[in-house]
Amino acid sequence: MKKKVFITGASGGMGQQSLKQMINDRVLYDITILSVDSPKDREALQPYAAYKEVTIHYGDLLDYALVKKCVKGADMILHIAAFVSPAADYYPKKAMEINYGSVRNIIKAIFELGQEQRTKLVNIGTVAETGDRMPPIHWGRVGDPLKPSIFDYYAVSKIAAERLVIESGLKYWVSLRQTGIMGPAMSKIVDAIMFHNCLDNVLEYVSDRDSGRLMGNLCRYEFKGELPEHFWNHVYNIGGGESCRVSTYEMYQVLYGAIGFKNLDHVIDPKWYATRNFHGQYYLDSDKLEDYLHFRQDGMEYFYKCYLENLGMQTTAAKIMCSLPGGEKMMGSIMKKMLRKQATSEHGTVRFIEEDVEDHIDAYWGGKSKWEKIPAKLSAFKHFTDWDHVIKLDHGYNEEKEPEMLDLYDVKGAAVFRGGSCLSTQMDTGDWQKKLTFRCASGHVFEASPKLVLEAGHWCPDCERKSWNYAERAKVDPFFAQVWTPLHDESEDRVYPKVVTELEV
Repeated sequence: MKKKVFITGASGGMGQQSLKQMINDRVLYDITILSVDSPKDREALQPYAAYKEVTIHYGDLLDYALVKKCVKGADMILHIAAFVSPAADYYPKKAMEINYGSVRNIIKAIFELGQEQRTKLVNIGTVAETGDRMPPIHWGRVGDPLKPSIFDYYAVSKIAAERLVIESGLKYWVSLRQTGIMGPAMSKIVDAIMFHNCLDNVLEYVSDRDSGRLMGNLCRYEFKGELPEHFWNHVYNIGGGESCRVSTYEMYQVLYGAIGFKNLDHVIDPKWYATRNFHGQYYLDSDKLEDYLHFRQDGMEYFYKCYLENLGMQTTAAKIMCSLPGGEKMMGSIMKKMLRKQATSEHGTVRFIEEDVEDHIDAYWGGKSKWEKIPAKLSAFKHFTDWDHVIKLDHGYNEEKEPEMLDLYDVKGAAVFRGGSCLSTQMDTGDWQKKLTFRCASGHVFEASPKLVLEAGHWCPDCERKSWNYAERAKVDPFFAQVWTPLHDESEDRVYPKVVTELEV
């Protein structure tokens, strides 16, 4: 029988590129789409409506009956849809409802339809789950501590959703943590979030086109019998590789240089930018996914091209102005005036400072005194340069040991390294998916699989729900301290309550 793929988020950037790849393989499978009903979404999907192999449903992922209808008979589910930042920053409860609630509906439908042994669920997670990884801990991998940045409810919701997927009991699942997606959509972002991305922050980006190739190849290889069984039931980082690794400052050098700026002092005010509490890292393990799915073709040059194409004739005008005597200063003044509008908006960094929003100042700079020490000129800003230096985090167990030999002794040691304990007295050697009982340093007792804790970096759900209580946690959790202590002073002790949890959905 012909296979069926159910895809969500097909009208978005990654989804559109995925459809472009998938439609070429319609001889292998039929495609069912569930999309938000809006003129924009209908326009994006209109080209696919004529294909007999494509069925499009317009509606809500929180409409369980509709979700179940789409899940019925699906051999593969590509769950790309999400309520993402910056919109999620403004509507945290909506982010949790959509990002967690949609996953819950999909998994519930799979089980109610009796498809848990055959339907393969591909969940799209995010690099934001591991949060702030500023230098010198800017290299990371799956299994590092999850540390959603303070106030980042998109990351919080995706962590809850990923936990649900890993512990679902499905025979086949995979969680792919998506990095920053470069392409036309990224080049058009105009929001205060641009100032949250620290000048010395790094990301290993991936293009929208390569993300589409990834999803298309996943379906193709699976249905042609070319995807190994051991691909499933793991978490992977999506990254574009070496050609997609760049710091924010290096990216600005290229982008502003392309429109004529030789001196970035004229256009960038370093005091407008956070110095921490964003997300991003270079990956030590993103080649794993490339080895399976062979999707990488684009480097950062693709994004720079998209950026200039988006500017259109403004590029030529800017170059001409910058070439005139005093032109860079004048052009920079014009651009700063436009950028300041975003920096002083609701989630703008300049607003945090001007209105003395203390908790945000602490989160993004470590206090007002630290912000005051940031130089007024970019040329006086001391940049990190040792990008190739790798600090590989300790996951608290012997990773050289064959996975099938993992035993209770390994798990107990890992739990102690996380400041807690494993209360279980029995474990089947090599079983990563059966839940064990743990206690965290705060005394919460919870169940979790070694897969969730050791491989994916999750820990206590009670602590995760309550607040960003990172300073206290780092004092009692050596595993977590690796991503907190290098970036924060011992005197930092602020607790940031969370306004929503998945239990409210």
